[in-house]
Amino acid sequence: MRSIQPQPFSSVYGPVQSWRFGRSLGIDPIGLVSTCSFNCVYCQLGKIECQCSDRQIFVSTQHIQQNLQPFAPWDVDVITVSGSGEPTLALNLGTILTMLKTVANKPIGVLTNGSLLTDATVRSELAIADQVAVKVDAVVDNQFRRLNRSLTNCNLTQFWSGLQQFRQCYQGKLAIQTMMLSPWSDRDQAIYIALMYALQPDEIQLNTPTRPKPLNHQLEARGNHHPSALPYLARCLKPVSVDVLKTFADRIQATTSIPVHYPHLLYNELKDVQHDTHKTQSLSRTD
Repeated sequence: MRSIQPQPFSSVYGPVQSWRFGRSLGIDPIGLVSTCSFNCVYCQLGKIECQCSDRQIFVSTQHIQQNLQPFAPWDVDVITVSGSGEPTLALNLGTILTMLKTVANKPIGVLTNGSLLTDATVRSELAIADQVAVKVDAVVDNQFRRLNRSLTNCNLTQFWSGLQQFRQCYQGKLAIQTMMLSPWSDRDQAIYIALMYALQPDEIQLNTPTRPKPLNHQLEARGNHHPSALPYLARCLKPVSVDVLKTFADRIQATTSIPVHYPHLLYNELKDVQHDTHKTQSLSRTD
């Protein structure tokens, strides 16, 4: 019997259809081993395999450029650097972004958890991107530790300091992404709104789990898969209702005048997946 050889790693994937960015071509500067400074309870990649905050070169800029060529002429709305973990951990992030802007001539975005924004070099490299989306899932420490499960050397005070410094120097489009696993208290909403008013991002993206979490790390989870047709075992998280998102979004926008967006949830489809026991298992939001 002929053995099946593993496919070589491709640092380019998609295009992925995103409610936030439209048709997006993904760039993965992290590689086969998921590596991040967070280990979020809802991570669509599954459990992070290597949790660290040390920057290194995981995938060479040349490798990414070679993988990019077959996708020309890049019929997408944006090219997004994200992939298998936290992209700012890539020591060559600056050269990757410069290469992408030169070669593809498309808007370049980065999705980041913001944990390294206290580093001036990271802020400078990230500023090359046309748009940056920073994760803000919590406004109090216990919520931050429970949801994002960051390394012990990262706390909310440092996080906000880095984010504010980046906002002051960044000339591109800054979005804040916030994942809601349950309705927030009135107090937490008020704190969040005050922080957003002070930060003045260009937009806020309220999200809730619409993708199951793989039981183990899955490279395929970088792309689009319908929840009822996953090629791997996964656990479902219950999303909050559209009404919860809308009420919070309306409150934010009325107070700050910052545009707020949120997804059209496929709640019935997610509910079907939760009953598909051979594909999924339940997951509490404190897992």
